[in-house]
Amino acid sequence: MNFNLSRLFNIITFEIVRLFKTKRGLLALLAFSAIWFIILYYFVGSASSIVTSHSFESMAKQLFGALGLSALLAWPVAEYTIYWLVAIYFFPSFALLVCSDQFCSDKHRGTLRFITLRTTRAELIIGRFFGQLLIMSILILLTAAATTLLASLRDITLLSESVVLGIKLSIQLIIVVLPFIALMTLLNTLVSSARLAIVFATLFFALGPLLIVLIEYQFGQTFYLNLIFPGGQISHVLAQSSDFANQYILPLVQTVVLLISSHLIMKRASL
Repeated sequence: MNFNLSRLFNIITFEIVRLFKTKRGLLALLAFSAIWFIILYYFVGSASSIVTSHSFESMAKQLFGALGLSALLAWPVAEYTIYWLVAIYFFPSFALLVCSDQFCSDKHRGTLRFITLRTTRAELIIGRFFGQLLIMSILILLTAAATTLLASLRDITLLSESVVLGIKLSIQLIIVVLPFIALMTLLNTLVSSARLAIVFATLFFALGPLLIVLIEYQFGQTFYLNLIFPGGQISHVLAQSSDFANQYILPLVQTVVLLISSHLIMKRASL
């Protein structure tokens, strides 16, 4: 499978441009900015007083210990404790929304056939995927930078520790969102509207686990079908456990499988 790097670069940069030139993209950015302003100002900004308060400390030790999150209380930067609890669930969910229109609008307008005359279908899938990944990575890094800034304003001696922790958590968040973006890539090859892609994604996560439980109950054995669901490793990542396979290998494998499936479907689809 040959890839033209110039065409890939053009597809990726077009995704960035499209974000700022479409009403839907601007609304998504506005919603993102509003939500994170509230999170940073009211929760992350006051994290130090919350985490270090005596009333919260005893409750947090019991609650975090029961959930296996004790390692988070030992972080030197309290702001990142609150940031991490929010970001680990927010960004995968936000990725489903932001990345829901990778091909759908082109299908609706009938421009997908025109685009594939100038690029291969594999390049289009990979380019759109990495374009969405770049957008999500920028948003993750911006929120991490804002958290570092808040921690540094409270105590400038925390700057170096905040930067290191911010980079580490940003990398983990990017890995976490990879299969969610790839899932929307796959759904975009199957449906003709972004709204339908979101609906299908919701049904996938809501009804899929119930179907798996039913299948395993009927056959009386475990088939590990839950591994097809992105985000299954989030609890391990949240707790900062040392389970390397769950934290990194599983989401990467899921991403590759979803992208290959997207290419196979797109290759046989009528545009």
